[in-house]
Amino acid sequence: MQSGVIPVLDDRLVLITSRKSDRWIIPKGYVEKGLSPAESAAKEAYEEAGLIGTVHHKEAGNYRYRKFGKLFSVQVYPLFIETMLDEWDEMHDRQRKLVTPSEAFEMLHHEELKQIVADFFLNNI
Repeated sequence: MQSGVIPVLDDRLVLITSRKSDRWIIPKGYVEKGLSPAESAAKEAYEEAGLIGTVHHKEAGNYRYRKFGKLFSVQVYPLFIETMLDEWDEMHDRQRKLVTPSEAFEMLHHEELKQIVADFFLNNI
């Protein structure tokens, strides 16, 4: 079980590259013990993208993907960005980019994630 965020700043969002493939993704990771999925996702946004903000505890959607022969399920939550740090934990491992929803739709590889992002911006912004 994993959780991730759609990091929102005004009418745009932040995407990051995965560590190994350079594909554009959202910040996500395993749900940490002692944290809710939304809180854990906010922590990943901080570590992977240097983003600090308010995470909304209502899920924007969920998707699945395969990696290492396993099926992962990701709960996705909106994160409303308050601060984008100039330096963060994984800044040398990943790229970070602020994009429009339509740019994100073109950049994201995973179809279910594209739909979650499109639905979120269509319904909330």
